[in-house]
Amino acid sequence: MIPPDMIKELEDHFVMLEKKILKYKKDFQELQEKYRELAGELEQMKLKYELGRQQNQELAEQNKNIKLQASISGNPDHNRLMKNHINRLIKEVDFCITQLRNNGL
Repeated sequence: MIPPDMIKELEDHFVMLEKKILKYKKDFQELQEKYRELAGELEQMKLKYELGRQQNQELAEQNKNIKLQASISGNPDHNRLMKNHINRLIKEVDFCITQLRNNGL
């Protein structure tokens, strides 16, 4: 026969284990909820990042166009840019003329 004080001690251990299990279960559920929240935030941040990246590309393209327009309009700050652009166009035209002459046209 098992002594009553040993049974009481075992019951106390089982109660303590049950409390720990319930606490760990609650902690696990809280961690799962936190994980879901963080996963949602991550998706939102990914979308914001992608939107910002696209806006940055658009602004870079607009900046390039503005510099070209400023150089075309005679802005003295952009004269060298315009000269380089014109020189590239002249070289392309010269190359085309040379190709036409070589082909007998």
